[in-house]
Amino acid sequence: MLVREVMSSPAITVRRADPVRQAIRTLYGHDITAAPVVDDSDRLVGVVSELDLLRGEFEPDPRATVTPTSPPTEPPPRRVMEVMTGDVVTVTETTDVTTAIDLMVGKRIKSLPVVRGDRIVGMVSRRDLMAMLARPDEDLRQAVITALCEQYPSGPSWDVAVHNGVAELRGPPHEHADHIAGLLARTVPGIVRVRHMRRSP
Repeated sequence: MLVREVMSSPAITVRRADPVRQAIRTLYGHDITAAPVVDDSDRLVGVVSELDLLRGEFEPDPRATVTPTSPPTEPPPRRVMEVMTGDVVTVTETTDVTTAIDLMVGKRIKSLPVVRGDRIVGMVSRRDLMAMLARPDEDLRQAVITALCEQYPSGPSWDVAVHNGVAELRGPPHEHADHIAGLLARTVPGIVRVRHMRRSP
């Protein structure tokens, strides 16, 4: 599965000079956990997350402790550029989803900007990937059947079953066609494995 098949597009972006509160409203309003940060030429210059934006936005509540709390000595950040992460990890539309997952795990991040050259074309997040895995088996089954019919409109044919994202293909003993059918089934977002079965005689 490729990133372009699961990413959210277009990407919701914020500008490096945007006020922090404006960026907070953008993330909250679009129900996202991070957004690419762009400059005036729409070039990617960073990423800002919920945690970045929360930094310095709250003062200690005096009701929470018997010890008097001192007010912060510094004002909270005013602009996105003050809190964003400038070291951005990106992927492309043709990056394998497994590579994107490895990057998320290794970097401990929830989402990755998707770029085409120097342009941002989308974001891929853990939520996007979860959405693919949450697709009902019957929807996946119909998608696999559609992919097979497009490749083989006049045969051979396969019986298709999907259980928990695992596609089972039962078809004629034709090694080349079976191999192509397996490849097609694996391109369906949400299919995690493919098993080749043999029809009962």
